Amino acid sequence: MSTAGPGAPASAPLRGAGGSTAALVAGTDIIAAGAGAGAGAGAGAGTLGRADLLAAASRIAPYVVRTPLLRGPVTAAHGTELLLKAEHLQLGGSFKMRGAANAVLALGAARVVTGSSGNHGIALARIARTLGIRLTVVLAAGALPSKAAAIRALGADTVQVGGGVAEREERARALAAERGAVLVPSSDHPLVVAGQGTVGLELLAAAPDTETVYVPTGGGGLLAGLCLAAADHPVRVVGVEPALTPRYARSLAAGHPVRLPPCATVADGLRGQSPGAVPYPVIRDRVDELIAVGDAEILAATALLHRLGVDAEPSGAVALAGALRAGRRERAVAIVSGGNTPARLHTPHHGRTSATTHTLIRTETKEPTP
Repeated sequence: MSTAGPGAPASAPLRGAGGSTAALVAGTDIIAAGAGAGAGAGAGAGTLGRADLLAAASRIAPYVVRTPLLRGPVTAAHGTELLLKAEHLQLGGSFKMRGAANAVLALGAARVVTGSSGNHGIALARIARTLGIRLTVVLAAGALPSKAAAIRALGADTVQVGGGVAEREERARALAAERGAVLVPSSDHPLVVAGQGTVGLELLAAAPDTETVYVPTGGGGLLAGLCLAAADHPVRVVGVEPALTPRYARSLAAGHPVRLPPCATVADGLRGQSPGAVPYPVIRDRVDELIAVGDAEILAATALLHRLGVDAEPSGAVALAGALRAGRRERAVAIVSGGNTPARLHTPHHGRTSATTHTLIRTETKEPTP
């Protein structure tokens, strides 16, 4: 498939406001940003920067764990150089705890509404229960029943809507206005992006010689956070999207955010239909590549992780699928973004994931410095 948006040529130059140039590569599912790792995030990041990530790291420290780097699968391209950032071991089962905690703690809201595919809702429900916050989570039609049940088990209310992520977000905004609640989106908020960026701070502190980071990309909060963490670091940042919904690739090709129709990719956490207003300029001005992977590749990567003892959900395996598709000989890290499988969600109050049989590479890292 082509990553070109509707009406876009098979190969066309793109230029973002920050001066970076991207080329759409025909027949490859890849958009490469020619500015490379030297491009700063400042031009499109508004006021977001490293200081916000450091503030988030300090704020959320009592509520999250510093997840380890694990040894990844041995591949012909990567050899033994591929590592995994184990966010499936995060409290709440995914990296979403970071952004959720940062937003809720900074905003000090007593009542919160959000739209979520599941993991953000689980993370918010966990922190809301800890802090005594009333939470309502709006779910799209395709949300997994196991994740909806886990959210309710943690004490939050759920509302289900027909349609996809766009309809979900519209309903969440309306509910927040009706109830006088604070809206905490799953990705499109500066505090959420800053919280997700702490993944990048930890990763680059633990493995500063990393050449490429592969990042699963849905709403774009995690990818934008990695772009901010890597703003002044010589590392390639590669976003990996499901081929059924390559909203960032299509948007960069078009030169502006575009909305795609709802889809049913197996990566249920990455079904967003359009880029967020906060993540989009950060990603546009710093990302090095966007790769699209098919559902078969995602399921194969999920199975590979399971064989290695890493209990990832399909969304959590997307970055590894991208690294395998790229096939580059490099020191790389793939972020395993979540592990909220139906089996794990039978015990929704889980904290740390049960011990993995995988090889631990690094868990304690030096604190990132300004």
